[in-house]
Amino acid sequence: MSLANLLQKNNIKHLASALGAFGAGYCFNKMIQPKPTVFPWIEKGTESDINPSKLKFIKTKNPKKKSKPEDLVFGATYTDHMLEIDWVRNSGFSVPRIVPFHDFVMPPGCCTIHYALTCFEGLKAYRDKNNDIRLFRPDRNVDRLLGSTKRLSLPGFNKEALLEAMMRYVDVERSWVPNKRGYSLYLRPTVFGTEATLGVKEPSSMKIFVIASPVGPYYKHGFKAVRLLAEDKYCRAWEGGTGNFKLGSNYGPTILPQKLAHDPKIFGGCDQVLWLYGPKKEVTEVGTMNLFGFWINENQEKELITAPLTDGTILPGITRDSILNIAREWGEFKVTERTWTMEELLKAQKEKRILEVFGSGTAAIVSPVKEIVYQDQLYEIPRNPSDPKAEMGPITKRLLDRIQSIQYGEVQHPWSQVVKKH
Repeated sequence: MSLANLLQKNNIKHLASALGAFGAGYCFNKMIQPKPTVFPWIEKGTESDINPSKLKFIKTKNPKKKSKPEDLVFGATYTDHMLEIDWVRNSGFSVPRIVPFHDFVMPPGCCTIHYALTCFEGLKAYRDKNNDIRLFRPDRNVDRLLGSTKRLSLPGFNKEALLEAMMRYVDVERSWVPNKRGYSLYLRPTVFGTEATLGVKEPSSMKIFVIASPVGPYYKHGFKAVRLLAEDKYCRAWEGGTGNFKLGSNYGPTILPQKLAHDPKIFGGCDQVLWLYGPKKEVTEVGTMNLFGFWINENQEKELITAPLTDGTILPGITRDSILNIAREWGEFKVTERTWTMEELLKAQKEKRILEVFGSGTAAIVSPVKEIVYQDQLYEIPRNPSDPKAEMGPITKRLLDRIQSIQYGEVQHPWSQVVKKH
């Protein structure tokens, strides 16, 4: 039997015998094994940009069992599919693919493992009373993701095209969106460099992917006001840094200070870190959220205040921007974006001018503050003068109700986008 016939019939045992002294192992590798690609876990493409019109959908053969809404734990349950788009220099973007949820097999030299070349976003899909699925200001998340991607020297992409591909993905996973107010489908778009290199340089390949996780309310048993540890030893962000981008490298270093804040020796333990910046102890963010104060300022005006976006230390939160816009639409009090300090905050607290303090972000929308620990002193923060037991102040509650009414489609608003059925 000829070598060609042995190969055609996949008769490996007889082929090895026939080759004998000619070096079976060497010849077997040369003739049978496919030539490895430079990027074996990346799909090369031919598109100059993301092209959702060519999107491919491979349906899972093993659909997962859905958990009861009350059993959901943030980030612990994932849907059946994920969206993937690859990019390789000199060949372009791959066709967008919605494929069964799977793990990545990553080379040990992947640049992201060594140099944190990754960024991400977080947004949610909501089910309204008509059973339609809605996204809250997803265009702003895509805008921010593009900015973060460019900050890492990764290539840009067409924002509208990525958003369309994401909408198609949410449509595929619409059965995973919980049918209960306070519950949603959390989406995590992520970009990371994929080149296998130890060189500190601009990556020659990257992957964009989106995964989804059904989640319940941030506070399962109702809103609970939190205690903050004002931190002036560790620094979350600084001028000229990357605090205004949503990079993975911004989050890992905050875990240790957060862990230290939980120490029960600190007035029974604190829930979050209030990040202070610079010699003036500027009030910046809380945990992974933006921070707002509602007070009577030195001019005896009611004012909603938050740190500005001017020096690059503050993340431009979508919820932050929404709160600022809503408060300005109300026109009931002054709305200010400016630098404010711990000294100002404590002075206002002592003079009983503080009305409310709260964090804002995608996960909780708002997070009311009840106490701040600073330099071994505990400072109480009022919430609702007419109800001392209230966990949330009236302005915080109004903002929460307004944003949720938009998210769940209870009021018509351009911030809420309905996901089309395909």
